[in-house]
Amino acid sequence: MLGVIMILAMVFDLAERLGEFIEKKAPVKAIIFDYYLNFIVYFGNLFSPLIVFVAVIWFTAKMAQNSEIIPMLNSGRPFRRILRPYMIGATILMLISLGLNHILLPESNKVRLKFEEDYYRNIRTVADYFAEFPGKKVVYFDSYRSDLDRALGFVMENRNENNELVSILKANQVINSDSTDNWRLTDYHIRYIGNPHDELVFSTTSGRYLDTVFPFKLSEMAQRATVVQTLGYTELKEFIQKEKDKGSANVAFYEIELYQRTSFPFATYVLTLIGMSVSSRKSRGGVGVNIAVGLLLAFIYIFAMKVTSVAAENVGFPSMVAVWIPNIIFAVLGLILYRLAPK
Repeated sequence: MLGVIMILAMVFDLAERLGEFIEKKAPVKAIIFDYYLNFIVYFGNLFSPLIVFVAVIWFTAKMAQNSEIIPMLNSGRPFRRILRPYMIGATILMLISLGLNHILLPESNKVRLKFEEDYYRNIRTVADYFAEFPGKKVVYFDSYRSDLDRALGFVMENRNENNELVSILKANQVINSDSTDNWRLTDYHIRYIGNPHDELVFSTTSGRYLDTVFPFKLSEMAQRATVVQTLGYTELKEFIQKEKDKGSANVAFYEIELYQRTSFPFATYVLTLIGMSVSSRKSRGGVGVNIAVGLLLAFIYIFAMKVTSVAAENVGFPSMVAVWIPNIIFAVLGLILYRLAPK
């Protein structure tokens, strides 16, 4: 199942990206080993619970159609004994998925996402950015382009421990090249707020610049949301805390990524239980009916995950609850189907 689905995914992805690979002269070796090898690891692991679900339904439905489950039950074996090897297999696959999510995938994603940035990602742009950095520095700018390492309409406020405004720096343009701490401000002015008099420092001529150092980088402000896929568990928790301190609007998205690394592998148990319970009954419509029912349940499961994720990102629903609710709901459904399965 995994092999068939990954081959289809690679074919569709290659058809979409081939023009860009050719245009940007991506090496064949990099396409195969840096991109598609890690593509298979990422998406194969991501969809593994659903692939296991389809595989369980197919295998069990074939057994039921061949009247292999009825003799097992007639021999006096309880249904839970027939279910046991399924859950042992689900445990092995769940542990593999957990290891991939927390250990291997962050490193694998670094290689894959770097390839994407080099050969087919569009230029990153950010508009109306706002964040608070350590040291009571509040930063915002109008627009940013990654290919120029430049932001326009830059403003930085410095505040004291009492949250009182100490100074305001404004610049028409700032450049932070090579993702260092070195900044160049063009057409700038600085207002130092004092009592009883303020002080203003201007660039004396149009185009005059100031070289300075800030404890942050433009690349940190304009990074893609997918950067969290390259972070290990500890790194991701530290990253989320930093984004909370900044007041980032994407904190819920990052927390969902963190919690899904554990919740998705555990979905293997839930979907295995549902798949076994649904397909263990012999159907007059053949295997196709069981597969259709299974795919409908899979669609509902994916829809539930999407709804709860959107609720967490947009309406403040707790991220951990949003990630685990589909598993809890479908676990209850699985227990009901288990009780209704033929005994």
